[in-house]
Amino acid sequence: MSDLMFPIESEKKIAPWLESIWAGLDLTVFPNAVLIHGQSGIGKFEFSIELAKALLCESSSEVKPCNQCEACRWFDSGNHPDFVALVPETHRKLLPHGDFDSEADSPKKSKAAQADSDGDGPEKKEKKTIAIEDARSAIEALSIGSHRGGNRVILVYPLEMLRPDSANALLKSLEEPPKNTIFILLADRLDRVLPTIRSRCRLLSAPRPDRLTGLSWLRNQLNKVPGLKMSDADIESIYDEQGGAPYAVLDSLIARHNQDEKDELTIAIQASRYLLQAMSQGPRINWLDAADKTQKARYSVLLTTMQRWVSDLQSCAQLGSPRYYPKHEDSIKALAKEARLPKLLRFWKSLTQARRHENHPLATRIQLEALLSQYQQVFED
Repeated sequence: MSDLMFPIESEKKIAPWLESIWAGLDLTVFPNAVLIHGQSGIGKFEFSIELAKALLCESSSEVKPCNQCEACRWFDSGNHPDFVALVPETHRKLLPHGDFDSEADSPKKSKAAQADSDGDGPEKKEKKTIAIEDARSAIEALSIGSHRGGNRVILVYPLEMLRPDSANALLKSLEEPPKNTIFILLADRLDRVLPTIRSRCRLLSAPRPDRLTGLSWLRNQLNKVPGLKMSDADIESIYDEQGGAPYAVLDSLIARHNQDEKDELTIAIQASRYLLQAMSQGPRINWLDAADKTQKARYSVLLTTMQRWVSDLQSCAQLGSPRYYPKHEDSIKALAKEARLPKLLRFWKSLTQARRHENHPLATRIQLEALLSQYQQVFED
């Protein structure tokens, strides 16, 4: 093992199920671009932040990051000049010390983004896409050498949300990488990443934890939240509903605990629960009402809920068991007997096609009405 291999340390912000990936990274032969892909909500983003810090650490110690050198302190303060994060506004709060909390503390914020934030009102929604101005500014800055003479790290997440012009500019940088510049790219959906970008990166597949490990980690994190008490049955139910993604479950439970009715996660939880209640009605679903009551949630969240419900229906129709909603097992098995399998498979295909356009600014309510109306027809001759 190289002296610069990353030892597993308890203080590192690395989820247990990602430690094997961490242990296999070697700074002495680190590629100029890595593409970490895997299910949303399993800790990829937190992993990438720690990786960026390790790559920028200036300590001669075997342990990276050392958390003691000047570079680590700069990184923790959110002001390391050689770290650039291209992320949506929804993820900026996850950067070290709220990297974008104020103009004074956010030197990497583009002029356009600063001007945009100057007019932010209390009701302004955070953008879920990477601003084109930020992407252009970061890519143009690559022609300048690193400020501290070491590595420069560019973090991009989610990679599949880059606009085509930004993706093409990134591709050019990957084809002719600047000296000492390392790209850490993250994607929830590898199939949506340009093949030309994938081919120029070392691919790292981030696994989802097994249920026992994921639940153990989740309970440990929940114990650190003051005043948050929840039964094991409720925790396990939400864990299954979120597809076994511990970080997503943690965020959902904290949002619900804070009772922030305007929080996006709270809206998503409430909408998903209402949608499940509606779909459990099968042929008696009031699809107009369901679309009206859930349309404020992110379309991608609603599609995911529908896909998981239909996946459980298909499983039970073939004498299996529900994976995502075991607490609805009786209802799902009853509906599976009523469902017309060919129609159920066609509906699954419709959901899959809808996922390809889930981030387009189309009318959510109209799309939901069409899909839920088709779902009702699954149970009709």
